[in-house]
This record gives sequence, C-alpha cells and structure tokens, in this order.
Amino acid sequence: MVPPTGDGSSPSPTDRPILEFLQTRLASTQQIERTAITDVNGHLALRVTMAATYYPETVEEARLLIRWYTNDDFKIHYREVHTDSDWERRWDCHPNPHNTRDHFHPPPTAPTPGDDASWPADYRDVLPLVLDSIEQRITNLWND
Repeated sequence: MVPPTGDGSSPSPTDRPILEFLQTRLASTQQIERTAITDVNGHLALRVTMAATYYPETVEEARLLIRWYTNDDFKIHYREVHTDSDWERRWDCHPNPHNTRDHFHPPPTAPTPGDDASWPADYRDVLPLVLDSIEQRITNLWND
C-alpha cells in the first residue's frame, strides 16, 4: 500500500494524456468558457472555467480544477464564487489519513474529513458523474 502524502496529492506522476483528453472533451461543450492545463501549487492540473451564462447572477464565477495521476488517483474540485461566500465540493481518489481512498468532500464547504464514497474505475466514467452533479447544482441555483 502506498502511504498517504498528507497534502491531498498522489505519490504518482500526473497523467497528462488523461488531462488532455478531458480538456478536449470539456472544451467542446457550451457550458465551458475556457480550459487550460497549468501548474497549480506545483501540480499539473486542468483548470476549467464554467460559462457564466449557465448561472444566475448571484454566481460571480464557477470553476473546476482536475488533477489526474498515472495510478488513477484523482482530485476534482468544483467551486462557485458568490458575492459573500464560496460554495464548493470535491471528488477525490487518493491515499490519505482522513478517509478511504475514494471519498467526497460535500458542499457547501468541502470539509476534511469528507465522506467515504465509491467512484467508477474508468476516468471516462468519472467525468459524467461530476458533470451531472454540477448540472443538478445549476438547476437548484435557478430554482432557488
């Protein structure tokens, strides 16, 4: 077993081809304003800015940050910036001292520890799960 890293990252290298695949997939949708693979705090990640037109005016910005590693560990962080607060959640799969390898940090603050969870084994099945969850959040925002 790989020991926890303690910082929420994986002991494996970043899987750039998977980040590029996800970038191509997300960039082709109208819900996404822009995507970029970039260094975030010393880790390569896919930064995704959601299209503002999909959100009510109370949301100043919505973004997704995706890290994926060669051992299929991942960290997907969704954040909305509101005038007076942030609303966020995380889908994680990595060794850590606070939860099982697969876990979820629930909204609105994505606290640690999170809730143990179970994610699909294939990265192509994880993204739709995340996007469906975000779509439900957008629907709830408009209904409130």
